[in-house]
Amino acid sequence: MNKKIAVFPGSFDPITLGHYDIIIRALNLFDKIIIAIGKNIEKKNMFSIKKRKQWIKKTFLSLSQKIEIDSFNGLTISFCIKKKARFLLRGIRNQLDFEFEKNIFFINKELDKKHIIETIYLFSSFEKSHISSYIVRDIIKNGGDYTMFVPSSVRL
Repeated sequence: MNKKIAVFPGSFDPITLGHYDIIIRALNLFDKIIIAIGKNIEKKNMFSIKKRKQWIKKTFLSLSQKIEIDSFNGLTISFCIKKKARFLLRGIRNQLDFEFEKNIFFINKELDKKHIIETIYLFSSFEKSHISSYIVRDIIKNGGDYTMFVPSSVRL
């Protein structure tokens, strides 16, 4: 049987309730979701890959049969091919995300010469559409209460 495997890439610095919402809703669509922490040398991350993996693992402990956690360097499309994933899962919060994701979609189509991977977009739930890792990091840096925006496993 061909398993429906999706890669959900991101920095997850830290994982937010927005990420959580997309993953939980996508579990109905896929046999397995690989949460893929991208190592972006252009970005200065607040938390180590090890810490981010721990938080994600703890967040999805009860779903470990359907969720894999990994990290990668390089192109997301290459990682999908390496993992034999036929789907790339992405979340869209707003119009800015849409425009960014549209361009990435077209680039990935050109890079995926064999057209193996299909990109699936889920819109954020209305209640979670304002949450981003960037904003959560800013709240943390400034000593605010970030806990309402992240899973309970994410505590400093």
